[in-house]
Amino acid sequence: MTIRRLATLSIALFVLLAGCSGGGATTAPTTAPTVAPTTAPSATPPVSLTIFAAASLKKAFGEAATAYQAANPGTTLTFSFDASSALETQIEQGAPADIFASADTKNPQKLIDGGFSAGPITTFAGNLLTVIVPTANPGGIGSPLDLAKPGVKVVAAGDAVPITKYATLLLASLAKQSGYPTDYAAKVTANIVSKEDNVAAVVAKIELGEGDGAVVYVTDAKASTKVTPVAIPPGASVPATYGAVVVGASKNTATATAFLTWLAGPDGQAILAKYGFLPPS
Repeated sequence: MTIRRLATLSIALFVLLAGCSGGGATTAPTTAPTVAPTTAPSATPPVSLTIFAAASLKKAFGEAATAYQAANPGTTLTFSFDASSALETQIEQGAPADIFASADTKNPQKLIDGGFSAGPITTFAGNLLTVIVPTANPGGIGSPLDLAKPGVKVVAAGDAVPITKYATLLLASLAKQSGYPTDYAAKVTANIVSKEDNVAAVVAKIELGEGDGAVVYVTDAKASTKVTPVAIPPGASVPATYGAVVVGASKNTATATAFLTWLAGPDGQAILAKYGFLPPS
């Protein structure tokens, strides 16, 4: 082997050994930057509202609940329907409710006066009265005047039920109309054959033919296919105003207030109008 080739091999071996040795430069390990953990926003917890409502609101509130729940996912509405007077008493006695929707403003005001309300009254609907008869009209009633005829069977509600309060005002107003006797109200009252728990029960009695006539809300007459309305003379009309309050014992007052705001707003009013309710006066 020549001296030049031997030298070349020596240099190559030196370079190889140097590359494999630990004496070469080392690269410091890199550390990934610390990222602060993020907390995902918690979902809004579901809320269930219990609404005590006048019997005359049942069908309208059914549709209102569907629309409101669709627009407010996570909120569920549950209803208990009866006479406003009965529901008011139940709330005073501790029945769990978030909202009280009455066919008048007197019963909600009682809750306010008694310290059972979380806020003021929201008036959300109006109504009018009419006379209804069974479709076959066995009593031959052609006008409210006929309710005073001897032998006519009149169905009414209990004395504390709002429809009775409105009907009493209506009979007094009719007694002042031309052609009506001054004792008209007394004669109609004498013809009452039963007093029902609420206005829905009054309508049911007439539908079954267990009475010849009754005074109910216009919305009740519109909702039934088994009764015929008998119009009230325009000058004797008695308006009804519906009011609601958030119940003081509610644990969901903000959500309950939001529902009442919606009910009194354009969307709620449009649904109520479909069932014959008027804007609140």
